[in-house]
Amino acid sequence: MRDIPDYPKPGVVFKDITPLLADPDVFAATVDAVGAPFENDRIDKVIGVEARGFVFAAPVAYRHRAGFVPVRKPGKLPWEIEREEYELEYGTDLLEIHRDAVHPGERVLIVDDVIATGGTAAAAATLVERLGGTVVGLAFVLELEFLHGREKLPGRRIHTVVTYS
Repeated sequence: MRDIPDYPKPGVVFKDITPLLADPDVFAATVDAVGAPFENDRIDKVIGVEARGFVFAAPVAYRHRAGFVPVRKPGKLPWEIEREEYELEYGTDLLEIHRDAVHPGERVLIVDDVIATGGTAAAAATLVERLGGTVVGLAFVLELEFLHGREKLPGRRIHTVVTYS
């Protein structure tokens, strides 16, 4: 990974994962590490949060023999949606999910590349639960611990591969 200072706005240090993605062995090991703690859980769906979360969630879903569900930014899903607003470390945004993407009682793993302030993850969990699903856990490649994202996810099972303090 590499740091990109002042992106997407001054004062933010963006963690660029593209070098990790370009190395096939590192990428495979990372996908394995993201999904491994949940290998003995029944997972019906794996949620991937736009956009880099898709990169990890889809192969984790495949390895768990679960469905993959994209959670997207506004206006990108073509059917009826549920929407949740959340805060980023540098502003606010919205997430959307198709209303039929998760059914009542389904067990869901939420996967994203980074947990920073926790707003995105909390919004994704809210959407899953609004549709009647159960959040089994949340898995991330990277945690920016100094932003205290876990505080927005009390009582949740959280797994991260790499933590920056």
